[in-house]
Amino acid sequence: MKLLLLTLALASVPAMGQAQSAAANSSQPAPAKTQSIPEDQENAHQARALLQQAIQALGGQAYLTVRNLQEQGRTYSFYHGRPTSNGVLFWRFVQYPDKERIEVTQQRDVAYLYTGNKGYELTYKGPNAVEKKDLDDYLRRRRFSLETMLRVWINDPSVALFYNGSALAGNLAAEQITLINSKDEAVSLFLDVDTHLPLKKSYSWRDPVDHERNTEEEIFDNYRLVQGVMTPYGFTRYYNGDMQTERFVNEVHYNQELDEAMFDPNSGYNPNKPVKKHKN
Repeated sequence: MKLLLLTLALASVPAMGQAQSAAANSSQPAPAKTQSIPEDQENAHQARALLQQAIQALGGQAYLTVRNLQEQGRTYSFYHGRPTSNGVLFWRFVQYPDKERIEVTQQRDVAYLYTGNKGYELTYKGPNAVEKKDLDDYLRRRRFSLETMLRVWINDPSVALFYNGSALAGNLAAEQITLINSKDEAVSLFLDVDTHLPLKKSYSWRDPVDHERNTEEEIFDNYRLVQGVMTPYGFTRYYNGDMQTERFVNEVHYNQELDEAMFDPNSGYNPNKPVKKHKN
């Protein structure tokens, strides 16, 4: 069973013009140059300010200090824009920065586990490594995730920030910011002009096999406040313009006590059995 949940414009900043020299043969000393911030730095400052606004809109410290999350809902997959199922129930658990478990089916008897750079499909037969392509897709999406952008990239001095100006995210007015890391990987974020919340994320990558460039977009909507964190209850992923995944969340919790066994592929963890509490 395949995982149903898997699912750049660079701002061109003109260089500052050189100040004109003093008139030739003038007996007066040349006027002192006015101190100003280079335009590219001004652009980067504006981009950073907008990203900080987005973080505050998401909850500020409450957002930045989320250790884990668990959510439950229903997900739909699409092929060439057409739905491939009537939707699948899912339970998702994330332990930041690099552990995630997704349980599917009403019995929660199939799960996909990602820990570090490894991925497993868990069934009654035990753990099996996920296919390399599926793992590569997952790791790429985690590397370019919204959380990674706002928690890691924004604090990396080697990441360049560009303010692209006004844009549209669907039919909503937005401000576009592009982040580019030291590997020339670029991700564009589209922030609501009124709420400053992230509306869309877009990035491109080149397929290592056919060398074609692909573009993935993620849409965030239906935000609700949960434990001080603005949380999107709606999520849609597009792949080269085609809808690929749509997810509707029913319930979200942050910073709950999670059983570490759920992130161990060999633990035999059973989500249908209550976790035993150990007495101190």
